[in-house]
Amino acid sequence: MRLLVTGGAGYIGSVVSDQLLGAGHEVVVLDDLSTGHRDAVPAGARLVVGTLRDLAFEVLDGAGFDAVLHFAAKSLVGESVERPGLYWDKNLGESLALLDAMRRAGVPRIVFSSTAATYGEPESSPILETDPTRPTNPYGASKLAIDTALAEHARLHGIGGVSLRYFNVAGAHGPFGERHTTETHLIPIVLQVAAGHREKVFMYGDDYPTPDGTCVRDYIHVIDLGVAHLLALEACEPGSHKIFNLGNGSGFSVREVIDVCRQVTGHPIPAEVGPRRAGDPAVLVASSERIRSELGWKPERDLRAMVADAWAFARRG
Repeated sequence: MRLLVTGGAGYIGSVVSDQLLGAGHEVVVLDDLSTGHRDAVPAGARLVVGTLRDLAFEVLDGAGFDAVLHFAAKSLVGESVERPGLYWDKNLGESLALLDAMRRAGVPRIVFSSTAATYGEPESSPILETDPTRPTNPYGASKLAIDTALAEHARLHGIGGVSLRYFNVAGAHGPFGERHTTETHLIPIVLQVAAGHREKVFMYGDDYPTPDGTCVRDYIHVIDLGVAHLLALEACEPGSHKIFNLGNGSGFSVREVIDVCRQVTGHPIPAEVGPRRAGDPAVLVASSERIRSELGWKPERDLRAMVADAWAFARRG
């Protein structure tokens, strides 16, 4: 198939682009390089630099694309609270421009990289696709609005769409890994301590109602996440919008993550307990039973593999 990958110069987009090429597909990446990296675009993919609002229709029109995989987004929760207008403009506004371009160009399918932040603070765990969506920040709200727009484009224009909702992604795929100017993810932060770039790591609260008192969060290896996107591509049906959660089933605590990082790196990784952060739920884990039963997807790589691959990528320099 001929595929457009938006945000394909970013972490997840670059991995999925490489997997698509490996599966024999033709890949064009559209990325404005605001947070992505030119050298993260896999060899064999064609890069077009620009925004979805400016170039989506130009790229898609008359070019015979079979589908779009949509990763382009702003994704920092804290920034979304400080600059909500930016998130509505870039996430929702540019996604609407993309959907309109697809409609006009006759591109029939889209896989959307959504987020489990659409659920907000859940009443129960693991989270199901049928649970209420109550996002607690503009990032999650903007992603939920895109899901709604996808459902409407499926109903009104016959586009086939799949949204994948997940929490934390980790690991690397050879030369494709996590490189953020502002790092907010736990595993890269802990590995920065092991690499000598930070003095210590902070654990925000150790008195939660969890086995070791620290928050429990869901993690998926980026390779497993990519496999889910390839399966979702095949599952797109005209006029249908499907939502699948992706999760590892039970989650890992902050203390577990730090301990595994110590084991993998051989570094003591000093950790300090600080006060709880406002709004941090004790457990955030998504159920992946629906995608397991309907598409046959399940996570294959454990926490140690995520950390080992992320550490190998970090040491590449």
